Amino acid sequence: MALFLSIFPIILLIYLMVKRNALPSYVALPWIAVVVLIIQFIFFGSDIAVVSANIAAALIAVQTPITVIFGAILFNRFSESAGIIDILRKWLGNINPNPVAQIMIIGWAFAFMIEGASGFGTPAAIAAPILVGLGFPVLKVAMLTLIMNSVPVSFGAVGTPTWFGFSALNLNEEQILQIGSISAFIHSVAALIIPLMALRLIISGQEIRKNLAFIYLSIFACVIPYFLLAQLNYEFPALIGGAVGLLISVVSANRGIGLAQTQGEASVAELPPKALMKALLPTAMLIAMLILTRIPQLPFKAMMNDATVWFSLQLGSLGIFEISRGLILSLNNIFGTSISAGYKLLYVPALIPFIITVLIAAPLFSMSLSGTKQIFVSSLKQTRNPFLALVGALIMVNLMLVGGDNSMVKIIGKSFAQATGEYWTLFAAYLGAVGSFFSGSNTVSNLTFGSVQLSTAEITGLSATMVLALQSVGGAMGNMVCINNIVAVSSVLDMNNQEGNILKKTVLPMLIYGVIAALCALFIIPIFY
Repeated sequence: MALFLSIFPIILLIYLMVKRNALPSYVALPWIAVVVLIIQFIFFGSDIAVVSANIAAALIAVQTPITVIFGAILFNRFSESAGIIDILRKWLGNINPNPVAQIMIIGWAFAFMIEGASGFGTPAAIAAPILVGLGFPVLKVAMLTLIMNSVPVSFGAVGTPTWFGFSALNLNEEQILQIGSISAFIHSVAALIIPLMALRLIISGQEIRKNLAFIYLSIFACVIPYFLLAQLNYEFPALIGGAVGLLISVVSANRGIGLAQTQGEASVAELPPKALMKALLPTAMLIAMLILTRIPQLPFKAMMNDATVWFSLQLGSLGIFEISRGLILSLNNIFGTSISAGYKLLYVPALIPFIITVLIAAPLFSMSLSGTKQIFVSSLKQTRNPFLALVGALIMVNLMLVGGDNSMVKIIGKSFAQATGEYWTLFAAYLGAVGSFFSGSNTVSNLTFGSVQLSTAEITGLSATMVLALQSVGGAMGNMVCINNIVAVSSVLDMNNQEGNILKKTVLPMLIYGVIAALCALFIIPIFY
């Protein structure tokens, strides 16, 4: 009964979102949160203070994804108003008007690099509007960017899912490095197939075959440095791999290497270099800020994450409100429990880089004060529905984690592990994907299920580093189907009630990704690791 009641809300949520006349996520998710709340009180007998504290923590935690979404929408609206999207479209047409080249440059290599610098669903939020501006269909672009943004994710945000996601397991440096190495190997194998599946959503099979040489050139340009660096480091593989891949992809497309001729190439108007440099400036500022604030060797990351308390105030029974030197706003000991939640004002990629970039760039593009105010207001209005969806999602997640080892999430994980035994390698990645589906984060998935995966490996005699690598890969491939990311990219592209349709299309590549991971674990990894 415990297992049934733990899985029931997930099945109900999927049904409500993919059925005919599906409910939009901002309606379905809050209702599912209510269902989980009822199950917690009636069946699990959870303490009201603990449940209330988790709901309050979710309301605080939702500020992280919603401000990132707001920042991405704001940057997109600014880019449209300032004419940047139009110039970038013309520039990509000058590089090569071939749609395959444009998708691989923006949807693959550029997003790969942004994932390495930032994570938080930022790559799809930045890449998708550019692709839509180039004339690609909105819904299919949303699906493509979600599928493409999977290979680099285990090393997203300067490797956070790997080095922080497994931090509670007391692993040594060598073990963490090996987990990263195995993860990169599996992702590299998956990269041979997954980008083609994403392309097929927009490009015909015939066009893919004609441009296959360029597609694999772009894939290998990212994946080879990514895999090689992962043997030595678990922070920079995605960032460096994406940067190298982007450079090679742009140069190759400019020279037409591996690309079929596209009609109308000669008619593309020449773009003045000064106009292009000006149009690229906001994006360059965005990337520079992300990189400078994510590299541990520079002082900015430590400053923005400085948790030393600067201001503290007791808010009655609600908890202790604190502001740190790094401007981390937190509420601790919520309702007298050990539960805390916070918001990193400077580190979450919202104020820096999105809002700051728009405020700096607006005068450079002669945007009036009233025009700037208007894009802020319209962007804020566009975040209303995703806010409701994410509040529901995070309350659901937090409540399903109540109970520690006896939580609904852990019951699901343990039941799966017990049912499969030594064949767990076939399913380990899917548990990681379940974690991402819930939380919208490879890091949170690793934190949540890392201990289950490790104990399963120890009980069954499987390699602990291999199983944990499968967990990390699963958390990355779960990005395709996680509610937070689907809501985010739908919001940025201003689509309504399309979450179910997106989920239907992204679930198949995710399932195939898991098969690839399992085959690697069974037949290839034991030979080399």
